[in-house]
Amino acid sequence: MCGITGYTGSGSALPFLLQGMKCLEYRGYDSAGITLVDASMTTWKAKGRITELEKMLDAEHCPEHTGIGHTRWATHGVPSQLNAHPHNNMDDTISIIHNGIIENYVELKRELTGKGYVFSSQTDSEVVVHLIDDCFRENGHDMLKALETAVKRLQGSFALCIVTTYEKDKVYCAKKESPLVLGHSAEGSFCASDPTALLAYTREILAMEDGQIAVLTRDRIELYDFEGNPLPVSFVHYPYDAESAQQGGYDSFMRKEIHEQPDAIRGTLRGRFDAEDHLIMDEIESLNLDWDHLHRVYFIACGTAYHASIYGRTLLQRAAHISCIAEPASEFRYEDPIVDEHTLCIFVSQSGETADTLAAVRLARERHAATIALTNVLGSSISRMCDATIYTCAGPEIAVASTKAYTTQLVMLVCIDLKIAEKLHAVFPEEEKIIRSLKELPQIVEKTLDLEAQIEEYAGLLVDQHDAYFIGRQLDYPTALEGALKLKEISYVHADAYYAGELKHGPIALIEPDTVVVAIATQKDVASKTFSNMQETLARGANVIFLTDADTDARDFRRVVRIPACMEALAPIPAAVLLQELAYFTAKGKGCDIDKPRNLAKSVTVE
Repeated sequence: MCGITGYTGSGSALPFLLQGMKCLEYRGYDSAGITLVDASMTTWKAKGRITELEKMLDAEHCPEHTGIGHTRWATHGVPSQLNAHPHNNMDDTISIIHNGIIENYVELKRELTGKGYVFSSQTDSEVVVHLIDDCFRENGHDMLKALETAVKRLQGSFALCIVTTYEKDKVYCAKKESPLVLGHSAEGSFCASDPTALLAYTREILAMEDGQIAVLTRDRIELYDFEGNPLPVSFVHYPYDAESAQQGGYDSFMRKEIHEQPDAIRGTLRGRFDAEDHLIMDEIESLNLDWDHLHRVYFIACGTAYHASIYGRTLLQRAAHISCIAEPASEFRYEDPIVDEHTLCIFVSQSGETADTLAAVRLARERHAATIALTNVLGSSISRMCDATIYTCAGPEIAVASTKAYTTQLVMLVCIDLKIAEKLHAVFPEEEKIIRSLKELPQIVEKTLDLEAQIEEYAGLLVDQHDAYFIGRQLDYPTALEGALKLKEISYVHADAYYAGELKHGPIALIEPDTVVVAIATQKDVASKTFSNMQETLARGANVIFLTDADTDARDFRRVVRIPACMEALAPIPAAVLLQELAYFTAKGKGCDIDKPRNLAKSVTVE
């Protein structure tokens, strides 16, 4: 949520700020704004898309070398020009942008109003600029000291960028629980919410830690803690380039990313097997955990990653016969979970910056659990907080609706489960066959993508529907959940997912002629039960789309999509690809904005 860009250097700031904001559009936003600073400061803000802001800037000459830009996703205050960022102090000498939530803004606003400060927005963020202004005056116009003083008074989460006419060639940054990355090149210094905004300028990235302040100048970046102590500056080479964040000839990022899944799976599995097909998971081998006294394993995540976690939990509990729980991160820390030194917590997050998931990590660490992060983003907050980090190699995912991040999470959860079972001296059913099938999975997904003409035809059933229902059992259930979520996210068709056996316990009352039911039955031991549930919907006039394996007897069903030959435990992976395409073609048929669905953000960095 919210996109931050900042620049100071030898070139014009505006081109970097605008391209960076466009790179961050996938995070979701409702307004945009820019401040450019020289001897004086000018701010432009617009409700709506960045194109509205560009219209305001078309007639402007903007040679300034320092500036900040922001795309806002509304939390406090409706989407409007007044509530858009940046926010300026009363004499237009300090300007800030903010991502996060200031929890004590009411108290701060009351205090600052008492000192004569006038507020023009409904946001929590505006208190930050007036607080910094107040601290600036009290600290002899020393901006670094002012920022050190201000951040200690802010409760909640924040990524801040500040510019001032008093130091027109600097950008100040501060971070606590919201993502902020820095970059530097011969041209100057950069900051952004996400590395994708920097890749056209530099691939040397520094991810700020909580409790840090950065000072950006043309020649260097300086780093301090909140007490003002200097910190070492160390960059990491980012493995992707700007081209990997472009559409590449596809009509949307989502479709491009669906088709990138074979390569993403190859990359995720690269280096994970030795010559004898033994699984290599050094991250788990090095974990400081008493495996003989492990009592339970939690899989904790939000949204799509939570669906992946249900899959990982189901596989591991079957194999290891240990208590395994899949828990939404947004609920985990509020229910006093049973977590102690005999607990392993696996946190799954595409961005590694999801606020609820990071809060769950903190709780697990406080209770001395071992922690593993599964993420796609190098240097993300979750990777720095957990005892071990395992990366997927999905590459940049720009579309809001997750595709390749999800399937690579499933792939890596299989690997994690295999290694945990080994550490627990458990026999994983058909382990050798699973490993062989994992290595064949990129080719299986390539064959799955060849079915898209059939999926496009069946998507036509959904274009004029208000509702759809997804059903499955066992490992097919998280696939049903994910399929329903994708359809809701990008086509706005209301979709529910149920365990197939639960359909008759109430939801079947909603089935009427032409209702679309998507049934997934790839698990042979329960497939016949799912067939019975499908027949119940057919008897009430439903249009059933049936996803199953290559050799299932499906003669009773009219619309059958057969997943290419695949081991049963891995079948949810190609099945997920097919449901991604079903959502994509439905949204396309309805004329929806596929990459930027309404009300959604790619990375949810507030609770």
